[in-house]
Amino acid sequence: MTARERFRKTFSELSKAICRSESVEPARKAITRFLFRCEDNLARSGADDPAPLDYYVALSCTRVIGNLIAPRNESRAGHSTVELIRKSLCEKSDDAHATNEAFWQDILHLFLGATGRSNVYGSVDAPDFLQLSGRDAGRTRSKELDRLAATVGKSMARFPCGLDARIQATREENRRRILSVLGGSASDWNSHRWQLTHLIRDAETLGSIVRLTAEERESITLARRHHLPFAITPYYASLMDRDHHRKRDHAVRAQVIPPMDYVAKMISSRGDTAAGVDYMGEGDTSPVDLVTRRYPQIAIFKPFNTCAQICVYCQRNWEIDDAMQPGALASKDKIADALAWFRREKMLEEVLITGGDPLMLPDKTLGAILKEFAAMKHIQRIRIGSRAPVVLPMRFSAALLRVFRRFHRHPQQLALMTHCEHPYEITPAMRDAVAAVRDIGIGVYNQQVFTIENSRKFETAALRRALKSVGIDPYYTFGVLGKQETDYYRVPIARILQERKEEARLIPGVVRTDEPVINLPRLGKNYLRAGQDHIVIALRPDGSRVYEFLPWEKNLYPSPTSLYLDVPIFDYLERLKALGEDPSDYANIYYYF
Repeated sequence: MTARERFRKTFSELSKAICRSESVEPARKAITRFLFRCEDNLARSGADDPAPLDYYVALSCTRVIGNLIAPRNESRAGHSTVELIRKSLCEKSDDAHATNEAFWQDILHLFLGATGRSNVYGSVDAPDFLQLSGRDAGRTRSKELDRLAATVGKSMARFPCGLDARIQATREENRRRILSVLGGSASDWNSHRWQLTHLIRDAETLGSIVRLTAEERESITLARRHHLPFAITPYYASLMDRDHHRKRDHAVRAQVIPPMDYVAKMISSRGDTAAGVDYMGEGDTSPVDLVTRRYPQIAIFKPFNTCAQICVYCQRNWEIDDAMQPGALASKDKIADALAWFRREKMLEEVLITGGDPLMLPDKTLGAILKEFAAMKHIQRIRIGSRAPVVLPMRFSAALLRVFRRFHRHPQQLALMTHCEHPYEITPAMRDAVAAVRDIGIGVYNQQVFTIENSRKFETAALRRALKSVGIDPYYTFGVLGKQETDYYRVPIARILQERKEEARLIPGVVRTDEPVINLPRLGKNYLRAGQDHIVIALRPDGSRVYEFLPWEKNLYPSPTSLYLDVPIFDYLERLKALGEDPSDYANIYYYF
C-alpha cells in the first residue's frame, strides 16, 4: 500500500473533505479544522491522552502542518502544498500534477504524528528502573545503561578505524605497491615534496594502484578531459582498499573520485553564469580581494588558491583550477592590500587563513604571512584551515613545527582547523602529526561534512571517538552545501538532527563537542539545533522539504531570510537501503524538523 493510499484510509473523513473541495481554499479550511481538533485534543486532559513524549511529537507535527498550509509560506515557497495534496489525493491515477511516494511519506508521518500516532517508540516498554527507587533503581538503571553502551560499541564496530592493526597491515602493502608504481623509495614516502610531485591525476595511474569500477574510471577520465580539478596524494591513495567494493573505504573514495552526476553537472554549467559559480555569495561578503567577512570579529584570508588534492564537494570548486596549480599564490600587491585591510580593522579578533590550503605554501612564505598577523595586536587568534593532517601528514616537518612554535605565543594563539570525514581516514601518521602540533600547545579541531558516506547509524559517532583518541576536537558538522552538482552527497536536515539527538547523545559530552550547522549563501552558518532559526514552510512534489532559515542577525537588526530546498527523506532512506541498511532503524527521521 502506498503512503497516499494509507493516508486516504487512515484519514478518510479528512480525505473526503479535501476531495470535495473544488479549489485550494476549501481544502485549506478542511485541513485547518482538522488541526484545530488535533490541537484541542492535545490541550485537553483525558484517558486517551498520548504519552508525554508522543505529546511533544504531536505538538511539533501540528506546528509544521500549520506552516505548510499557511498562505504566507506558499507565497515564500512559490507553490501551494495544500494544492498538491488536493490534486494528488483526489485523483485515481498519477498525472502531471501528481506527487511521488516521498511526498506522501512525509505527509502521512506528519498527520500520524499530529494525532499522537507517531509510534516513535514502537513496542519498547518503559525501563524497569522507573518502577523502582533507591539502590535497586540505581543498579537496575546501570544494567540498562550497560545494554545501551553495548549497543553503541557494537554499532561503532561496523566502521573500522585506520588505527586498527589489520588495516595498518593492509596499508603497508598498499604503500609498497604505490611506491613500485610511482618509482619511489621508503624515504621518498615520508617527504611531502615527493608526495606533491607525484600526485595521482588520472584514472590510468589510480587504476594501476587500486581497482576501479567502470563508472569510477569513466568519471575520472571525463573530468580530466573537461579540465575539472582532480588529484590524489599517494598517501591518501594508500587509504583505499585494493578492491572496489567500497565496503570500508567508501568515504575515502567518495571524497576524491567524482560521481558521474557531479561531472555531468559541472560540465553542463560551464559558460552558464547562473550555475556552478559562487554558491556562498562570497563576492558579496568580500570587502577587498582575498578576504571574506560574514561575522563581527573574524574574517577569512585566502592567499593560496589550491590544495594537495581536491574534495569533490568543495565549497570553492568553482574557482580552483586544479590541485597544486601553478600561480595559485595571490600576487604580492593583492596580499599586501588584504593585510593592510586587516591592520585597519581593529574590531577583528581572529583570522582564518584558508584557501585552498595554506599549508601547501613553502615554510618561508607561510612564516612571512604569520609574521604579519602576529604584529597585529588586535588579532588574538590565527586559525589555519588545512586538510594536511588527513591527506599529507608528512607535511608537519620539523621546519614547519618551528614556524608554528615561533608564532604560537601568549597572548596570541594559533589553532589548526582540519577536515576529517571518516574513522577510516585516521592513521598512525595522522596521529603523530597531530601530537607534534599539540605538543607546541596548538589546539586541533575538526570540521566534518555530513554526507551519504558517513551518515549511517553511529558512523559519525565512531568518527568523533576516533578523532578524540588522536587529539582532535570535533568542532563543526556541516550539512553539504545545497549546490546542484553535489546532490549525490546530500543528506536531509532531519538526519543530521536525528544523528545528533539519538546517536551523539549516547556518547560522552567531551566527545560530541561538534555543532551541526548549515552554511547558507551570504548568511553563513545556521545552527540546526537552534529550532527557532529555521522552519519547514512547504513540501515539494518530489518530497523535498522547503526550509526558511533566519539569519544570525535576526535579533539585532532587520535582515533577509533564506530558503533552502532539502533532500527528500524517503529517497535518502531508499539509498541507505541500497547500501544494506534497514530503513526501519531510521524510522523516527520524519519527526525531526
